[in-house]
Amino acid sequence: MATRIVEPEAGPRSKRAAILAAAVDCFGETGFEATKWSTVAERVGIGQTALYHYFESKTHCLLTIMRLELQRSHDNFTEATEGVEDPTEALRAAVRAAYDVSDQEVLQMRILHNHMDLLSGTRKSKREEAERVEARKLVQLVERNWTNLLVRGMSMGAFPLRDAQLLGSGVLGLIVSVWRWYRPSGPTPLSEVSELIEGACVRMVAT
Repeated sequence: MATRIVEPEAGPRSKRAAILAAAVDCFGETGFEATKWSTVAERVGIGQTALYHYFESKTHCLLTIMRLELQRSHDNFTEATEGVEDPTEALRAAVRAAYDVSDQEVLQMRILHNHMDLLSGTRKSKREEAERVEARKLVQLVERNWTNLLVRGMSMGAFPLRDAQLLGSGVLGLIVSVWRWYRPSGPTPLSEVSELIEGACVRMVAT
């Protein structure tokens, strides 16, 4: 399945999207550390030196995948909850949107949450650091999205008054924990997982 990761500056002849898609497959299937940079080049059908036209390192590519996945998550949350006045329905919509993903995006989410520690330390490379900083900003934005949704629900009397930031972290933690064990080829369909987590989040927040 083709990746939906596309950089806006990529032209029609750019290999950037293809490199990102190949890297997602390799990092998601084999693991970041076990993946050779040359393997990504082979999957795209280019020489290894051509990779450096787009990414200065394997880590730079990983950080780009993480940043783009965070942006996708933020955009999906915004689209799903925009105009939904009832806080409980907005919460349900946000949870459903978190699991409205392709098999490729499942890999992207797994990669993101397996390497969140990478965002905590400054990078020596300017390009890696730029991606890390943007990804950190998006993490904060995603967290703020969920906190604000809960604050709105509390202010409207739909949710009991609690520490919204702590509660939001708990909800997010429950949602993203799925990507550590879920496999598209497994026995449980994602729709069933989504329904289960949606109910659990509503009970956590509204009771």
